Parts: sequence; structure tokens; C-alpha cells
Amino acid sequence: MAKVVIILAEGFEELEATAVIDVLRRAGIDIVSAGLREGPVSSVRNIKIIPDTVIDKIHSDDFDMLVLPGGLPGSNNLDADKRVGDLIRDFNTKGKVTGAICAAPYVLANAGVLEGKHATSYPSFKDRLGNVEYEEKTVVIDGNVMTSRGPGTAICFGLAIVERFLGLDKAREIKEAMLVNQDC
Repeated sequence: MAKVVIILAEGFEELEATAVIDVLRRAGIDIVSAGLREGPVSSVRNIKIIPDTVIDKIHSDDFDMLVLPGGLPGSNNLDADKRVGDLIRDFNTKGKVTGAICAAPYVLANAGVLEGKHATSYPSFKDRLGNVEYEEKTVVIDGNVMTSRGPGTAICFGLAIVERFLGLDKAREIKEAMLVNQDC
């Protein structure tokens, strides 16, 4: 079974984190949330989430994918933490999947994993992605990198992750069970 880690930093976009966690858990994917420090992490709208663990206990060998939710200042806090960049590069070097949504794709870009790839982000972050083929699609997948646009695309992003690890049939099953009308 696939195992995914989602990194939560102060000021994360709650919908992007919780929707992805929810969709993956519905599919039976083991998803672990990790904070940058011990204790609750506050979202951009001050919803507090208690992560399962802390980033210092995360090792790429234990996971198939790393996910970064966006939001501000959450994405800036992820980008400013050297451990996050090191973990992204480690996942990428080992051919594991890295994913980010909304503003967070720029964190992937700064870690050097978006160079020359097709990617998307929240529109105002397009120019912060560096040398990418920018696409205005809900979810963009290029090799071992998955990106998505924002809060309104979070369920589709989660479903794309389900499809990646468990196949199209499972993603459709979850989509139908959730009554998702959006074309993902």
C-alpha cells in the first residue's frame, strides 16, 4: 500500500491539506501529517491541526510521496525551512513522487525539482516557478512531480494521487462516493 507524507507549516491552506488527507484516507492510502515542530499547527484561517509527527522523524525511504499544501504564509514557511528542501530533493533523487498545490509549487521549484517540467500553481505564483512549461490545468503530472492550482482543485489533486497509486478505477470509486461533480 502507498504511503504519503504531507508537511504542514504555520499558515497552511486548510482545504488543500484536509481535502487531500480525506481523499487519500478514503482510498486506503496511508497518509501521515508532519509539522515543522511539535504541537498544533495553525492554518491561514487559524484552524489548528495536530500533526501525526514532526518532519525530523520523516525519512524518504518510508514513503512513496511527499505533498506540500499551499497557503500563505504556509508556503513561505515551508520554503524557509532547510529540512523541507532537503526532504524534497531526497524524494526526487530516489525517484519518489513530490506534489504541491496552490503557492507551494514554488517550494518545489526552489528545491530544484521543477526545472524543465510541466507544472501549474495558483495563478499569481506562475512567475515564481522558474523554467517550467506552465499549464492552466487542475492537476499537472510530469514524471514524479504532481502540481495543482488551489483550494478549489484540492479534491481533484487528491483523486489524481489515488489514481497514481491505486489506479483509475479506485479514483473513480472515491469520486463517485464523494459525489464529486467536477471533471477531474
